[in-house]
Amino acid sequence: MASTLIIVVVFIFDLIAFALAIAAEQRRSTATVMIDPKKQYTYCAYDSDIATGYGVGALILLLASQVVIMAASKCFCCGRSLRPGGARACAIILFLLSWLTFIIAEVCLLAGSVRNAYHTRYRTLFRDGQPSCEMLRKGVFGAGAAFVFFTAILTEFYYVSFSKAQNTGTAPYSKESSIGMSPYS
Repeated sequence: MASTLIIVVVFIFDLIAFALAIAAEQRRSTATVMIDPKKQYTYCAYDSDIATGYGVGALILLLASQVVIMAASKCFCCGRSLRPGGARACAIILFLLSWLTFIIAEVCLLAGSVRNAYHTRYRTLFRDGQPSCEMLRKGVFGAGAAFVFFTAILTEFYYVSFSKAQNTGTAPYSKESSIGMSPYS
């Protein structure tokens, strides 16, 4: 039977990570070109940089939820073997898909946080034209949030099917492995 505590903790971590990723998308930093009339140059002025913190927070919480699930299920590497059947096949497929969506979500959140923190620091004179104010593209944190959502669903189903495959039926080799040498065996 799957542990309800683990399911609840992972759900809360994933829910907060999803909310932080959505908040990061809404609060991306934007830039405006400012003119300094005394020095006769233009420069980029950026607003709040809170989206980087939100993105890193979502990244850390998603990582924590993945660590909790993999520690609870022993990551398919250690522990008893699973019982053959549909639950084991489903657990293997969900395991692979959850890792794939986890990696994509982490890459989106990390790239969005790094790119959002980057600010153009140079100035230009009036005759050189407008400076290129680099900003994060719209949708990077949104894609990360979508993959956080997919990862949350897949890891929850993975853990439940892993628990089913671990606890159903009899062990495939639970009997003693010996050859009966007497007529009474």
